[in-house]
Amino acid sequence: MESKDTPLQLLTGRTGIVFGVANKRSLAWACTKSLSQSGMRLALTYASERMERTVRELAADLPGALVLPCDVTKSEEVEAVFAKLKAEFGFLDTIVHAIAYAKREELEGDFYHTSKAGYMIAHEVSCYSLTEIARCALPLMENRQGSIVTLSYIGGERVVKNYNVMGIAKAALEASVRYLAHDLGPRGIRVNAISAGPVRTLSASGVSGFSEVLDHIATNAPLRRNITAEEVGDACLFLASNLSRGITGSTIYVDAGYNIMGV
Repeated sequence: MESKDTPLQLLTGRTGIVFGVANKRSLAWACTKSLSQSGMRLALTYASERMERTVRELAADLPGALVLPCDVTKSEEVEAVFAKLKAEFGFLDTIVHAIAYAKREELEGDFYHTSKAGYMIAHEVSCYSLTEIARCALPLMENRQGSIVTLSYIGGERVVKNYNVMGIAKAALEASVRYLAHDLGPRGIRVNAISAGPVRTLSASGVSGFSEVLDHIATNAPLRRNITAEEVGDACLFLASNLSRGITGSTIYVDAGYNIMGV
């Protein structure tokens, strides 16, 4: 159930950027709404011309929002994003990294059939991009007590049928969070991951048997339900705010408690 509480203006005067908004059902958009409703001025990126119209339509409801192209497989586009943010915002307080990609054919069957090309593109987009983004953002974020948040999934820790190469990429992503937290902590930047339970999104629909996973969670999670995108968005708000100022290098579970279960 979506919270009906009036949003607290915890982020007034702060700026942020969200990578990975695909449509109004995406977790990235839920994070965007929570941050914006709490007073943050935001930039959104789109990866291709095909996505531009959707992202611009969504951004139209965000006060003072920027919309920028960014294919994270192209370093020059990542660098251009932060040059634009420097010119328009002057500083940056929050990054939401909600980017993940794997070829559809890699998300079914046995993991050992993963192609080298499929393995490399999944890691480049889903994992390495976080490190490159953090490096480019550092001059704008240093000593502002800012926050970098990325989205993960329990498939990075345990075997989830058909998640395959994305599970390996998420494991690498969570390790990257820890190493980045170590490097950036002295510079006043926190880095954390949200391990979100399954939600019906465009990216999740690419995983074979996804509906079965939803049913299993709803039956076995301690809360006996699946989570909502809004719950992930509010966790992102917490990690972006001073309320989480003592937390870095962590993976925060928003999964109705499923992560505590054994069999």
